[in-house]
Amino acid sequence: MAENYYDSRRGVSEYLLFHYGAPELPLPPEWVEAGALEFPTRCVSQCLDAGRLPPNARALDLGCAVGRSSFELARRCPEVIGIDFSEQFIALANRLRQRGSLRFRSCEEGELTRARRAVVPPEIDRRRVKFEVGDATRLRADLGEFDVVLAANLMDRLASPMKCLERLPGLLRPGGRLIVASPYTWLASYTPRKNWLGGFVRGGRPVKTFDAMRQILSPHFKLARRLDLPFLLREHARKYQLGISEASVWVRR
Repeated sequence: MAENYYDSRRGVSEYLLFHYGAPELPLPPEWVEAGALEFPTRCVSQCLDAGRLPPNARALDLGCAVGRSSFELARRCPEVIGIDFSEQFIALANRLRQRGSLRFRSCEEGELTRARRAVVPPEIDRRRVKFEVGDATRLRADLGEFDVVLAANLMDRLASPMKCLERLPGLLRPGGRLIVASPYTWLASYTPRKNWLGGFVRGGRPVKTFDAMRQILSPHFKLARRLDLPFLLREHARKYQLGISEASVWVRR
């Protein structure tokens, strides 16, 4: 069986750098100008209006990976739960919660690596966050209701994204905010083709992911806004993946 990228040494290193790394050269200036850095924090800062949250707001970060968006939510919410399918990611997120930082190595070139340190901003109250291993398509029944649910770069990595979307209305209180961000990179290695939300032709017409999500969510949510969120995933010193997620913000009816 092929190794799961998200539990591999490479995947762990790349995601720690993706969540906690600082910009560095060589990096094309147009990528910086496009706002492609610090994607996990921008999923919160650019999509969530903190002024609309109640004082005791609860937040859920689905597909939290190594936790940067969860900590960012803790700036605005007294209680945050981060859930990810990867045991490795959750173990690292919990170490960051407990210690505030951890050391790791990133690939620079071939077998050459560089020592690095992931740090949670010290002004964030890490005690507000809890992390747990879980499947976004089979969430435990006693999670309760939330004022914010974030699902960043998650939908196109689920075996059954429809199951996740169908559970969302029951997770949000009336007026609660749902933030979904995705580059819509559908791959059969993650999602069986029959379960894709979009990216195919049906009856001679193209099916787009956002249109499918809108049809599923509209009975329970009102669309508030859509925006593009560029992101950079660094593989080594001279190779990056540049992507653009479409973020949509929904309000629970």
